[in-house]
Amino acid sequence: MSEQEGESVLDNKTRGAMDSAAAGDAGNKEWHLIEKMVLTMALEQRKARRWGVFKFLITIGFMFFVFSMTLQTAKFDRKALAGSGEFTALVEIKGPIMADGEASADILVTGLRDAFESPGTRGVVLRINSPGGSPVQSGYVNDEIKRLKALYPDIPVYAVISDLGASGAYYIAVAADKIYADKASLVGSVGVTASSFGFVQAIEKLGVERRTFTSGEHKGFLDPFLPVKDDEKVFWESVLNTTHEQFINVVKEGRGDRLVDNPDLFSGLVWSGEQALELGLIDELGSSSYVAREVIGAEKIVDFTPKPDPFQEFTKRLGTSMAMYFSKALGVEGPVLR
Repeated sequence: MSEQEGESVLDNKTRGAMDSAAAGDAGNKEWHLIEKMVLTMALEQRKARRWGVFKFLITIGFMFFVFSMTLQTAKFDRKALAGSGEFTALVEIKGPIMADGEASADILVTGLRDAFESPGTRGVVLRINSPGGSPVQSGYVNDEIKRLKALYPDIPVYAVISDLGASGAYYIAVAADKIYADKASLVGSVGVTASSFGFVQAIEKLGVERRTFTSGEHKGFLDPFLPVKDDEKVFWESVLNTTHEQFINVVKEGRGDRLVDNPDLFSGLVWSGEQALELGLIDELGSSSYVAREVIGAEKIVDFTPKPDPFQEFTKRLGTSMAMYFSKALGVEGPVLR
């Protein structure tokens, strides 16, 4: 190979190396550019998330402020309303009467005491819309009404049945001085019930063996998977009959000679308000506003029914919402079935 040819080959190799280096530099520049774009996008997303969280916190703070102001205003308005002259105090009995419900004895007794103790109370109205419930809870409220009536003899108590005043709700109503209802209200149901299901034949067909261990001969007598024994049936009916007699005595004590002699009166039947008036189960037809205006003489009504704490309910729901929002804002989400 001549010197000239050697130089030519060397020049070609040099140019190839330079071209390769140039191509590598171009590739590196493109990669750096892509990397820079990805980092920029990640930073922007992070900034957007932070700004979203910041806006969310501002919104929550504003909501807390508005909510607290509304709550304080509501408390102030009630206090001011109760302290401005005479009024009719209202305690509402709504829904099933049970220990853990909105119509528990603790809740109703608290409202009744507040109503009677308020200086402006001219009369108390029990507004009832309930199918009844626990005889124990109903008995507690009935006893408390009679106790408060003895402590505050100048404050009359009237029960007003709207849609329904049955069983345990009527048990409470008879403690009032008078009972009012609408002509189409459902009133009465003076009786006691206890019901369940029997699955003895079902588990026999399925081939299931029931294993119950008790330390008393009759400890499992209410077990729905065991057959009913005759002596246990008689015993349980005696318990219900005793409770029924207690109910009847309370009704007779509260209504007295206003009750009409009717063999079906304590049979568990329920009557319309118009029929209940004829039977002496109620005294007159009328609504809460009618009683406040025409009977008590204080048209202004102040509700003393204890309400669930709205702040606790609000914070409970807020906590759930915040957890969901932050998990999304931070990109942390669990599995979702679609």
